Amino acid sequence: MEKHQIIEEIRRTAKENGNRPLGARRFSAATGIRATEWLGKYWARWGDALREAGLEPNTLQGALEDKLILEHYAQLVRELGHIPVKAEFEMKSHRDPAFPNVHTIFRRLGRRESAVPKLIAFCEQVPGFTDVLGVCRSWMSSQPSGRQEHVRDKRVVLGYVYLLRSGRHYKIGRTNAVGRRGRELALQLPMKGEIIHTIATDDPAGIEAYWHRRFEAKRGNGEWFGLSGDDVAAFRRRKSM
Repeated sequence: MEKHQIIEEIRRTAKENGNRPLGARRFSAATGIRATEWLGKYWARWGDALREAGLEPNTLQGALEDKLILEHYAQLVRELGHIPVKAEFEMKSHRDPAFPNVHTIFRRLGRRESAVPKLIAFCEQVPGFTDVLGVCRSWMSSQPSGRQEHVRDKRVVLGYVYLLRSGRHYKIGRTNAVGRRGRELALQLPMKGEIIHTIATDDPAGIEAYWHRRFEAKRGNGEWFGLSGDDVAAFRRRKSM
């Protein structure tokens, strides 16, 4: 479905509704045009589509947009089997043009600490997301209540994912104490090892898994990889995740 065709349908259905634009769900029901055909592809919000069609959105449509984004969020949780980190949202958006971009998701829902409770409420109200609800509740129960908080980039840092070079090979691992881990590895390695970059994160296990998946084709043994200069540069561009 082309953009101009959707705009024509928006105007047609609004005219038939007394010159009042339909909400996203009513529009989909009336025309058969699904949200996946425009959300994240042509517009980040339904209100943006209405404005481009020369119409003003009503005040209830913001809540409907949130529901559409939460539905995408829930589908990604189901696909991954865990609560996504920012990088996984970016990968999904890159692979699927219909998926909302990460800036839209965070602007509407916030980061995981505020988004997951909203996702739980959504899954409790919408049938068919029992599995996603279980993942969300498990994640919430796993969050420590009395942890010491170290803030970097306005986020809680629980640990680090590091890139260590030893000879021609690179190790991607995680730790909550970079200096100590570097000393431990130095004693274990036959060649001198050097930690060349660390990424601060509130989800060390998730971010480590992300980089392992990203470089899976270059995996050697365990957490060791044969990376190119571009691969290393991509890792070093991340200060936090």
